[in-house]
Amino acid sequence: MSAISDRVVDDAAPKEIFSSEELALFDREKGPRHIAIMMDGNRRWARLNNLYPLRGHWEGAEVLTDVVRAAILLGVQTLTVYAFSTENWNRSENEVDSIMRIFELYLVRKRQLMMKEGIRLDAIGDLSQLPPRVQRALNRTRQATCNNRKINLVLALNYGGRDEIRRAIGQILLRHDEKKIMPGELTEQFISQFLDTNQWGDPDLLIRTSGEMRVSNFLLWQISYSEFYVTDVLWPAFTPRELLRAVLAFQARRRRLGGE
Repeated sequence: MSAISDRVVDDAAPKEIFSSEELALFDREKGPRHIAIMMDGNRRWARLNNLYPLRGHWEGAEVLTDVVRAAILLGVQTLTVYAFSTENWNRSENEVDSIMRIFELYLVRKRQLMMKEGIRLDAIGDLSQLPPRVQRALNRTRQATCNNRKINLVLALNYGGRDEIRRAIGQILLRHDEKKIMPGELTEQFISQFLDTNQWGDPDLLIRTSGEMRVSNFLLWQISYSEFYVTDVLWPAFTPRELLRAVLAFQARRRRLGGE
Protein backbone atom coordinates (compact mmCIF):
# COMPACT_ATOMS: atom_id res chain seq x y z
CA MET A 1 0.00 0.00 0.00
CA SER A 2 2.95 2.35 0.47
CA ALA A 3 3.57 2.42 -3.27
CA ILE A 4 0.04 3.65 -3.79
CA SER A 5 0.52 6.29 -1.10
CA ASP A 6 3.64 7.54 -2.88
CA ARG A 7 1.61 7.90 -6.05
CA VAL A 8 -0.87 10.17 -4.29
CA VAL A 9 1.78 12.61 -3.08
CA ASP A 10 3.58 12.96 -6.43
CA ASP A 11 2.79 16.60 -7.15
CA ALA A 12 5.59 17.61 -9.47
CA ALA A 13 4.65 20.41 -11.83
CA PRO A 14 2.73 18.90 -14.77
CA LYS A 15 3.96 19.07 -18.30
CA GLU A 16 1.95 21.02 -20.82
CA ILE A 17 -1.68 19.98 -20.29
CA PHE A 18 -3.09 21.17 -23.61
CA SER A 19 -1.39 21.96 -26.88
CA SER A 20 -1.86 25.35 -28.47
CA GLU A 21 -3.87 23.66 -31.22
CA GLU A 22 -6.26 22.18 -28.67
CA LEU A 23 -6.70 25.46 -26.86
CA ALA A 24 -7.39 27.19 -30.17
CA LEU A 25 -10.58 25.10 -30.40
CA PHE A 26 -11.78 26.41 -27.05
CA ASP A 27 -13.80 29.61 -26.69
CA ARG A 28 -13.46 30.81 -23.10
CA GLU A 29 -16.54 33.01 -23.44
CA LYS A 30 -18.70 29.97 -24.24
CA GLY A 31 -17.19 27.58 -21.72
CA PRO A 32 -19.01 26.32 -18.62
CA ARG A 33 -18.37 28.20 -15.40
CA HIS A 34 -19.58 25.40 -13.12
CA ILE A 35 -18.94 21.73 -13.94
CA ALA A 36 -20.22 18.79 -11.91
CA ILE A 37 -18.61 15.37 -12.37
CA MET A 38 -19.88 11.95 -11.37
CA MET A 39 -16.55 10.16 -10.92
CA ASP A 40 -17.72 6.64 -11.71
CA GLY A 41 -15.83 3.46 -12.54
CA ASN A 42 -12.99 3.17 -10.01
CA ARG A 43 -13.68 -0.45 -9.12
CA ARG A 44 -14.33 -1.50 -12.71
CA TRP A 45 -11.05 0.08 -13.79
CA ALA A 46 -9.22 -1.89 -11.11
CA ARG A 47 -10.85 -5.17 -12.20
CA LEU A 48 -10.00 -4.55 -15.84
CA ASN A 49 -6.38 -3.98 -14.84
CA ASN A 50 -6.27 -7.01 -12.51
CA LEU A 51 -5.78 -4.80 -9.46
CA TYR A 52 -7.43 -4.65 -6.07
CA PRO A 53 -10.50 -2.36 -5.96
CA LEU A 54 -8.68 -0.05 -3.56
CA ARG A 55 -6.13 0.78 -6.23
CA GLY A 56 -8.92 2.16 -8.40
CA HIS A 57 -9.90 4.58 -5.65
CA TRP A 58 -6.29 5.71 -5.20
CA GLU A 59 -5.86 6.30 -8.92
CA GLY A 60 -9.19 8.11 -9.06
CA ALA A 61 -8.01 10.50 -6.34
CA GLU A 62 -4.86 11.29 -8.30
CA VAL A 63 -6.80 11.86 -11.53
CA LEU A 64 -8.83 14.53 -9.75
CA THR A 65 -5.67 16.61 -9.28
CA ASP A 66 -4.98 16.59 -13.02
CA VAL A 67 -8.59 17.42 -13.88
CA VAL A 68 -8.69 20.39 -11.48
CA ARG A 69 -5.52 21.77 -13.06
CA ALA A 70 -7.08 21.41 -16.50
CA ALA A 71 -10.32 23.03 -15.35
CA ILE A 72 -8.38 26.10 -14.20
CA LEU A 73 -6.90 26.48 -17.69
CA LEU A 74 -10.38 26.23 -19.19
CA GLY A 75 -11.73 29.06 -17.05
CA VAL A 76 -13.94 26.89 -14.86
CA GLN A 77 -14.84 28.68 -11.65
CA THR A 78 -16.36 25.76 -9.72
CA LEU A 79 -15.83 22.01 -10.02
CA THR A 80 -18.21 19.88 -7.96
CA VAL A 81 -17.37 16.17 -7.80
CA TYR A 82 -19.43 13.27 -6.49
CA ALA A 83 -16.95 11.63 -4.14
CA PHE A 84 -19.09 9.57 -1.72
CA SER A 85 -22.85 9.17 -1.80
CA THR A 86 -25.27 8.49 1.04
CA GLU A 87 -25.73 5.04 -0.54
CA ASN A 88 -22.01 4.24 -0.54
CA TRP A 89 -22.20 3.35 3.15
CA ASN A 90 -23.83 0.10 1.99
CA ARG A 91 -20.50 -1.14 0.64
CA SER A 92 -18.35 -3.48 2.72
CA GLU A 93 -16.95 -2.07 5.95
CA ASN A 94 -13.41 -2.67 4.72
CA GLU A 95 -13.97 -0.74 1.50
CA VAL A 96 -15.67 2.17 3.26
CA ASP A 97 -12.84 2.39 5.79
CA SER A 98 -10.29 2.38 2.98
CA ILE A 99 -12.13 5.11 1.08
CA MET A 100 -12.29 7.26 4.22
CA ARG A 101 -8.55 6.78 4.67
CA ILE A 102 -8.00 7.95 1.09
CA PHE A 103 -10.12 11.06 1.74
CA GLU A 104 -8.07 11.88 4.83
CA LEU A 105 -4.74 11.41 3.06
CA TYR A 106 -5.88 13.38 0.02
CA LEU A 107 -7.03 16.31 2.14
CA VAL A 108 -3.78 16.38 4.11
CA ARG A 109 -1.27 15.67 1.36
CA LYS A 110 -2.85 17.88 -1.29
CA ARG A 111 -3.20 20.88 1.01
CA GLN A 112 0.03 22.55 -0.05
CA LEU A 113 -0.69 21.87 -3.72
CA MET A 114 -4.07 23.56 -3.36
CA MET A 115 -2.40 26.56 -1.78
CA LYS A 116 0.19 26.71 -4.55
CA GLU A 117 -2.36 26.49 -7.37
CA GLY A 118 -5.09 28.70 -5.91
CA ILE A 119 -7.65 25.94 -5.31
CA ARG A 120 -10.32 26.72 -2.73
CA LEU A 121 -11.67 23.51 -1.20
CA ASP A 122 -15.18 23.08 0.13
CA ALA A 123 -17.68 20.27 0.59
CA ILE A 124 -21.40 19.51 0.46
CA GLY A 125 -23.44 16.75 2.04
CA ASP A 126 -24.15 15.64 5.61
CA LEU A 127 -20.56 16.01 6.77
CA SER A 128 -21.45 15.25 10.39
CA GLN A 129 -21.58 11.54 9.58
CA LEU A 130 -17.99 11.37 8.33
CA PRO A 131 -15.33 9.89 10.65
CA PRO A 132 -13.87 12.56 12.96
CA ARG A 133 -10.41 12.24 11.40
CA VAL A 134 -11.85 13.02 7.97
CA GLN A 135 -13.83 15.94 9.35
CA ARG A 136 -10.67 17.35 10.95
CA ALA A 137 -8.66 17.03 7.73
CA LEU A 138 -11.50 18.58 5.74
CA ASN A 139 -11.92 21.52 8.10
CA ARG A 140 -8.19 22.25 8.17
CA THR A 141 -7.90 22.18 4.38
CA ARG A 142 -11.00 24.32 3.95
CA GLN A 143 -9.58 26.87 6.37
CA ALA A 144 -6.12 26.83 4.76
CA THR A 145 -7.52 27.40 1.26
CA CYS A 146 -10.41 29.74 2.06
CA ASN A 147 -8.75 32.76 0.43
CA ASN A 148 -7.77 31.00 -2.81
CA ARG A 149 -9.53 32.32 -5.90
CA LYS A 150 -8.57 30.37 -9.03
CA ILE A 151 -11.20 27.64 -8.69
CA ASN A 152 -13.63 26.19 -6.17
CA LEU A 153 -13.22 22.43 -5.72
CA VAL A 154 -16.37 21.14 -4.02
CA LEU A 155 -16.36 17.56 -2.76
CA ALA A 156 -19.77 15.89 -2.40
CA LEU A 157 -19.20 13.71 0.69
CA ASN A 158 -21.98 11.65 2.25
CA TYR A 159 -24.13 13.46 -0.27
CA GLY A 160 -27.48 12.53 -1.76
CA GLY A 161 -29.81 14.78 -3.69
CA ARG A 162 -32.90 13.59 -1.86
CA ASP A 163 -31.16 13.95 1.50
CA GLU A 164 -30.11 17.49 0.58
CA ILE A 165 -33.70 18.42 -0.24
CA ARG A 166 -34.87 16.78 3.00
CA ARG A 167 -32.35 18.83 5.00
CA ALA A 168 -33.37 21.99 3.14
CA ILE A 169 -37.03 21.42 4.05
CA GLY A 170 -35.99 21.00 7.67
CA GLN A 171 -34.21 24.36 7.59
CA ILE A 172 -37.24 26.01 5.99
CA LEU A 173 -39.47 24.62 8.74
CA LEU A 174 -37.13 26.05 11.36
CA ARG A 175 -37.27 29.41 9.61
CA HIS A 176 -41.07 29.11 9.55
CA ASP A 177 -41.08 28.61 13.34
CA GLU A 178 -39.18 31.88 13.72
CA LYS A 179 -41.24 33.83 11.23
CA LYS A 180 -44.25 32.49 9.36
CA ILE A 181 -43.51 31.79 5.69
CA MET A 182 -46.40 32.40 3.31
CA PRO A 183 -46.95 30.08 0.31
CA GLY A 184 -46.13 32.85 -2.12
CA GLU A 185 -42.68 33.18 -0.59
CA LEU A 186 -41.74 29.61 -1.54
CA THR A 187 -40.14 30.54 -4.83
CA GLU A 188 -37.36 28.55 -6.47
CA GLN A 189 -34.92 31.27 -5.44
CA PHE A 190 -36.08 31.07 -1.82
CA ILE A 191 -35.71 27.28 -1.69
CA SER A 192 -32.31 27.36 -3.43
CA GLN A 193 -30.78 29.41 -0.63
CA PHE A 194 -31.22 26.43 1.70
CA LEU A 195 -29.42 23.99 -0.60
CA ASP A 196 -25.80 22.97 -0.03
CA THR A 197 -24.74 24.51 -3.33
CA ASN A 198 -26.30 27.93 -2.80
CA GLN A 199 -23.04 29.90 -2.93
CA TRP A 200 -21.90 28.34 -6.24
CA GLY A 201 -25.14 28.13 -8.19
CA ASP A 202 -26.24 25.36 -10.54
CA PRO A 203 -23.84 23.44 -12.80
CA ASP A 204 -23.75 24.39 -16.46
CA LEU A 205 -22.36 20.98 -17.40
CA LEU A 206 -22.74 17.54 -15.81
CA ILE A 207 -20.17 14.92 -16.79
CA ARG A 208 -20.63 11.24 -15.99
CA THR A 209 -17.87 8.74 -16.59
CA SER A 210 -18.20 4.96 -17.14
CA GLY A 211 -21.10 5.21 -19.61
CA GLU A 212 -23.92 4.88 -17.08
CA MET A 213 -27.10 6.71 -18.08
CA ARG A 214 -28.54 7.80 -14.75
CA VAL A 215 -28.10 10.68 -12.31
CA SER A 216 -27.73 8.47 -9.20
CA ASN A 217 -29.20 10.93 -6.71
CA PHE A 218 -26.69 13.68 -7.55
CA LEU A 219 -27.72 17.36 -7.49
CA LEU A 220 -31.33 16.50 -8.33
CA TRP A 221 -32.55 20.09 -7.97
CA GLN A 222 -29.51 21.79 -9.46
CA ILE A 223 -29.15 19.87 -12.75
CA SER A 224 -32.62 20.74 -14.05
CA TYR A 225 -31.09 22.69 -16.95
CA SER A 226 -27.53 21.38 -16.97
CA GLU A 227 -26.09 20.00 -20.19
CA PHE A 228 -25.22 16.29 -19.87
CA TYR A 229 -22.06 14.68 -21.20
CA VAL A 230 -21.61 10.92 -20.75
CA THR A 231 -18.39 9.13 -21.64
CA ASP A 232 -17.54 5.43 -21.52
CA VAL A 233 -14.13 6.29 -20.04
CA LEU A 234 -13.75 5.02 -16.48
CA TRP A 235 -12.79 7.69 -13.97
CA PRO A 236 -9.18 6.56 -13.29
CA ALA A 237 -8.59 6.75 -17.05
CA PHE A 238 -10.16 10.19 -17.40
CA THR A 239 -7.66 12.79 -18.59
CA PRO A 240 -7.55 16.56 -19.06
CA ARG A 241 -8.18 15.94 -22.77
CA GLU A 242 -11.38 14.07 -21.88
CA LEU A 243 -12.41 17.16 -19.94
CA LEU A 244 -11.61 19.34 -22.95
CA ARG A 245 -13.77 17.09 -25.17
CA ALA A 246 -16.68 17.53 -22.78
CA VAL A 247 -16.22 21.30 -22.69
CA LEU A 248 -15.98 21.53 -26.48
CA ALA A 249 -19.20 19.52 -26.77
CA PHE A 250 -20.82 21.92 -24.30
CA GLN A 251 -19.82 25.05 -26.17
CA ALA A 252 -21.16 23.58 -29.42
CA ARG A 253 -24.64 23.26 -27.92
CA ARG A 254 -27.31 25.92 -27.87
CA ARG A 255 -28.63 26.20 -24.34
CA ARG A 256 -32.34 26.97 -24.37
CA LEU A 257 -32.96 26.75 -20.62
CA GLY A 258 -36.61 25.92 -21.32
CA GLY A 259 -37.15 29.11 -23.29
CA GLU A 260 -37.82 27.50 -26.68
